[in-house]
Amino acid sequence: MRSRTRIVAGGAAVATALSLALAAGGAAQAAPNARATLSGSVPSWARSAAFKSAADGSQQVGFRVYLGWRGGDAAAKYAAAVSTPGNALYRHFLTPAQFRAAYAPTAASVHAVQSWLRGAGFTVDYTPANGHYVAAEGTVAQAAAAFGTSFGEYSVDGQVLRAPERALSVPSSLSAIVEGVIGLDETAALVHTDAQPSAPSPSPGFRNAQPCSAFWAEQTDNAQPGGYPYAPCGYTPQQLEGAYGVSGAIANGNDGSGVTVAIIDAYASPTIQSDANTYSSRHGLPALNGSSFSQVVAPGAYHRAENKKQDPQGWWGEETLDVEAVHSMAPGARIVYVGAPNNYQDLDAALNHVVDRHLADIVTNSYGWNTEILHPGFIKPYEDTIVQGVVEGIGIYFSSGDNGDETGGTADPAAATPDWPAVSPFVTAVGGTSLAVGRDNSYQFETGWETGRSSLNADNTWADPTYQYGSGGGTSRIFAQPAYQAGVVPVSIATASGLRSQPMRTVPDVSMVGDPNTGFLVGQTQSFSNGNYYDEYRIGGTSLSSPLMAGVMALAQQRAGAPLGFANPLLYAAAGGAGLHDVVPADGLGVVRVDYINGQDAADGLRTTLRHLSYDSVLTIHTRPGYDDVTGIGSPTGDAFLAAVSGH
Repeated sequence: MRSRTRIVAGGAAVATALSLALAAGGAAQAAPNARATLSGSVPSWARSAAFKSAADGSQQVGFRVYLGWRGGDAAAKYAAAVSTPGNALYRHFLTPAQFRAAYAPTAASVHAVQSWLRGAGFTVDYTPANGHYVAAEGTVAQAAAAFGTSFGEYSVDGQVLRAPERALSVPSSLSAIVEGVIGLDETAALVHTDAQPSAPSPSPGFRNAQPCSAFWAEQTDNAQPGGYPYAPCGYTPQQLEGAYGVSGAIANGNDGSGVTVAIIDAYASPTIQSDANTYSSRHGLPALNGSSFSQVVAPGAYHRAENKKQDPQGWWGEETLDVEAVHSMAPGARIVYVGAPNNYQDLDAALNHVVDRHLADIVTNSYGWNTEILHPGFIKPYEDTIVQGVVEGIGIYFSSGDNGDETGGTADPAAATPDWPAVSPFVTAVGGTSLAVGRDNSYQFETGWETGRSSLNADNTWADPTYQYGSGGGTSRIFAQPAYQAGVVPVSIATASGLRSQPMRTVPDVSMVGDPNTGFLVGQTQSFSNGNYYDEYRIGGTSLSSPLMAGVMALAQQRAGAPLGFANPLLYAAAGGAGLHDVVPADGLGVVRVDYINGQDAADGLRTTLRHLSYDSVLTIHTRPGYDDVTGIGSPTGDAFLAAVSGH
């Protein structure tokens, strides 16, 4: 391990923001009878008003007891230092073995937790090499006895989920070791993918209805008021490569070769590789083979999932989208698909596996949670995993969300929130845009993705729009402003117009196309009324934006000839320069979208709607010149962006 030197103020500020924000979470505090309470272990949604019933004590439960890194916030400080240009430790990344030697829990600490769990009657299943957690399983009654609490069922967001009725506690001898427990409460079930919210499950077939345009404004709807263009049918890889200015680099061999991109999702579509290869053959991309594509299931994950929380088909479109999007922007990069065996509990284990085994240089994640509904005991262990990735030089990207400011279009500042983990100060949060690509694959314009939807009135006029969906963003309530955002993010945004007492972390950081109305043409096997087969359709969401950005960063890393790691300090240093499109409002623009009512054909008729672009007047976040909380510092411009980020 390289020797450590001082950390400059800029780097320390990020780590300090992290430690202050999460100090309350996972901290074990002394309790009577030689017990230590895990503060922040009761979810905010487990309110008495939402209580439904006592949890079934005989129910099986799998969970992970997380151990914190040694040295308090030392690992976070090192992560900030290796990511800060000018710091003596800049890009002095550690190997997984070096990280474990410096920061991982000791073998004695891990053994103490394992012994306690076994003594409490649990089966201990797995502990990763970094000792970050001990996975165990047993019954809810055993968990109640071991952690000194009781469990109830609570109604939240249309689900009934389990949570402790009072804070968890552990033996006081473990108070300096245990920082949180994930799985005893069902907070993880509130995860959502950031794919197009209206996209159908990949199980029933879906097709684009006609008319739609092959490129921006190829066809115009002259029959309806306004003369708006028809929505694009879905942009192809060549169109996106051209619009974002990387087609020349790719043609000249700067295609991501030598770089590995990991994609983390739940489940694994059995047709991912065959679908991606059919797509590749149709769109001029190289085939994925054993050397360029692999699939991994993280060990220590729980396969005995409850049926009520299973939705494997609901993630299939997400999985295929992520693979094809990365492959489109970085056709030479190696892709590792990492699938958690369920969509409600094991995404944290999947990320830890990628990081601790250093399976990739870049990781893209198209899922998230509403930050304010999570408790610190859930956030802190996840954040520690992210910190290890940064220390090892892994760039971690998360989609910023598809629900704007999470107010549902009410513009209620008290309810506005960005999504987690996108809001982590050690993550690059990727927002969404609406993109216009010209006939020659040229960039026409881009605006913030915030969609208003209008239907036709009986008198052939468009109804007033209602907010439908859009790029996630906003100002954190828990993370202070990292040093790299200072001087770039306007104070009015960093303080949420005075609602925060100090500048806070804001998201997104960067953006690429995400609007499903100007979306990506994805191809996958679906179940149609006349059989199961491959077809292509338009899709979007910041689930598209994040893997596209991961692909562009793979090009930048190849050009740099070395790992870039956590890229935010580099990205913000490039803000306002030639490497980024400044995404600005586009008043009065929209597209007419035609959809099959049954999703497949015109047998049940067509539905015609107007989708207004940059419709953010009903939100607390807005697209504007310079940094904004819908599109961040902007979108990449091709060679100028690659040069700015790679240094070449």
